[in-house]
Amino acid sequence: MIEEYIYEYIEKAKKNDKGSIGRLLTFLESSPSQAFKVLNIILRNNVGKAHVIGFTGIPGSGKSTLISKLIHQYIKDNHKIAVIAIDPTSPLSRGAFLGDRIRMQEHSLNPNVFIRSVSTRGLKGGLSFAGVAMVELFDYLGYDKIFIETVGVGQAETDIMNIAHTVIVATMPGVGDEIQVLKAGVMEIADIYVLNKSDKEESLKTFEYLSFIIESGEIGSRVGWKPRLLKTSALMGQGIQELRKAIEEHLEYCTSQGYFNHKINLRRKTLVKLFLEKTLLDKLSEEFEELKSMDIEDFSSQLDILRKKIENFLREFDKYT
Repeated sequence: MIEEYIYEYIEKAKKNDKGSIGRLLTFLESSPSQAFKVLNIILRNNVGKAHVIGFTGIPGSGKSTLISKLIHQYIKDNHKIAVIAIDPTSPLSRGAFLGDRIRMQEHSLNPNVFIRSVSTRGLKGGLSFAGVAMVELFDYLGYDKIFIETVGVGQAETDIMNIAHTVIVATMPGVGDEIQVLKAGVMEIADIYVLNKSDKEESLKTFEYLSFIIESGEIGSRVGWKPRLLKTSALMGQGIQELRKAIEEHLEYCTSQGYFNHKINLRRKTLVKLFLEKTLLDKLSEEFEELKSMDIEDFSSQLDILRKKIENFLREFDKYT
């Protein structure tokens, strides 16, 4: 049974009450059972309309500043914008460091913009269950542009391909070695490549290198879509209009080829996977804390206790179905 207060928060959120939106987002983060109740309502009749735009890439490449500049562009045309900033998890508090929200603070008072930081919560990959669930909530509430910024390191960032319609990889001049390392992971996944901080002297060399590996087909090949490579300087406000144009061209491509709805289906399958991961991880962490307090040193005995607890947990899992 779903509590009435959840319905009340959803009705208020549909009227753009930011306090109610914030409370629902907290439900999605707080526990799998609370999140399940919210998702059970919002996914019932929501076909998915929002354009989801993923930003990833090398740390320090200015992803947050680029998103902030794009928000300026989109709010001029009355778009409703959500930003989900996936921050690294603090090893002590398990919470997000919130750096991205600070950089985009200038938009916090705009009624058509909602910015939320969320931690990875110990899960591998650049995305968490809460982050993907938030996409569904913002979509349900009528936000038509949803930006996801991931932490930007490693092969696991390719998770963003399962969530976003348009994937943007940001890099910057003078990081040739890093690009080589990422070519087999993050650098492969983009629909649009952005060389930010292109006002730096070494930008021409980096741009030529990126152009070469894209043209040669080493990275970013798509059937029917040739990846774009753009120069920007987010701090100087240069190249932002061109970036927005490329984003909209890719949206048109996704819609015409049927990829828009395909990505929504893929996102929801990923949501189920992450829900299971989070639920099990939370339970394992809880049981491990209990195990630490027991006076048991034998390894096999400890494993046997955990095995029995997990079996009991899986039997209880029927409450979600």
